[in-house]
Amino acid sequence: MKKIASTFFLLSFLVQTGFAQRELIHASPAQLGFDEVFIQHKVDSIMQLGIDSLAFPGAQVLVAKNDTVIFHKAYGYHTYRNLQAVALNDLYDLASVTKITGPLPALMKLVDEGQLELDEPFSTYWKPWRKRKDKKDLTLREILAHQAGLTPYIVFLNEVIRKNGKAKRRFVHETYGKHFQGQVYEGLYINDRFERKMNRIINRSDVSDEKKYLYSGLTFLVFPSLIEQLTGMDYQTYLEENFYQPLGCNTLGYLPKSKNLENEIVPTEVDFLFRKDLVKGWVHDENASLKGGVSGNAGLFGTADDLAKLMLFYQNYGNANGQQLISAETVKEFTEVQFPENENRRGLGFDKPLMNNSELPVSDAYPSPLASPESFGHSGFTGTFVWADPENKLTYIFLSNRVYPSRDHQKLYSLNIRTALMDVFYRAEQR
Repeated sequence: MKKIASTFFLLSFLVQTGFAQRELIHASPAQLGFDEVFIQHKVDSIMQLGIDSLAFPGAQVLVAKNDTVIFHKAYGYHTYRNLQAVALNDLYDLASVTKITGPLPALMKLVDEGQLELDEPFSTYWKPWRKRKDKKDLTLREILAHQAGLTPYIVFLNEVIRKNGKAKRRFVHETYGKHFQGQVYEGLYINDRFERKMNRIINRSDVSDEKKYLYSGLTFLVFPSLIEQLTGMDYQTYLEENFYQPLGCNTLGYLPKSKNLENEIVPTEVDFLFRKDLVKGWVHDENASLKGGVSGNAGLFGTADDLAKLMLFYQNYGNANGQQLISAETVKEFTEVQFPENENRRGLGFDKPLMNNSELPVSDAYPSPLASPESFGHSGFTGTFVWADPENKLTYIFLSNRVYPSRDHQKLYSLNIRTALMDVFYRAEQR
């Protein structure tokens, strides 16, 4: 009896504190006013085109209306060998979707709490920039809106790999050791000092004098360290306790192989340059891998369900199951276009529709031309895409491994598959 009572007390506590597992509500499209036959025909057709065109070996689509999932279907296989069919609970490497599902909610909460100010120089919080003439006055708002003129990308792998393709021994070892504790891949460990080298290179990187939209992920590499500095907590623990656990995102996280999950992990690219293997369960992005797989630019893995929970949280402006985890005002500010006068469509961390999106045909639009100007989301290099539309109460998740077996596969973009799929659901509701 005592055991039952204690279990009941624990469950009550978990529910009250928001740490109970959150389950998504499901209904058929027709129950919420969508043309179900139209959806099934169009989505099946587009996904088959993607597979036949080698845009991806397999993928899945999840769509929610209001807070209810009305469509979740998997297509194809993990690879072109057609051995492992895609399952609805598969784990995907989210690539740059990490930016809005990892560091960004933490930064939003810190802004909410007054620990960060968007219009203060970033150097106020990140000391190495205080002595950098071209960086000391850049604000967090400019940085998050990709308006700061920062270098778009730095290939840190060039610091690790020799011209003959072999790893430099001073940076990479094949065994765990005193100064090589960060694991990059199976049998690959990075020198503990390499992260400081990465930070120095970032600190010394060029900044454009021309202030216009220029996408850069550099600061997302240092955001986890900033978050730890401001919160006094481990970055991953902070995300778990403040977001993933309250939202019930039990698969969302870094280093999935260490979590003992039952979910299958979808592979990404056959890496001939560095890891000499089919990358599976380790982050695809080389910069994130050189940080031991835990970074702000990439590294998160998760299921479509967990991404839907997080995007619904955003769509509801920071409210989840009656809990206001981030104030609505802060979420709205982050999801608004910041520099429209400079033809910059971006929000703070979030991507937004093209400035004239509603006037474009589906083939040229990004995302669907029927998506509201209030909508927002992000894409990922591995073939992932998440979007939330608070006005139309529509949440859209697309997961694929379009980089298999090689990142040279570009048909996902040229066929504009993700936009075409999203457009189906907007049109299905209007029919």
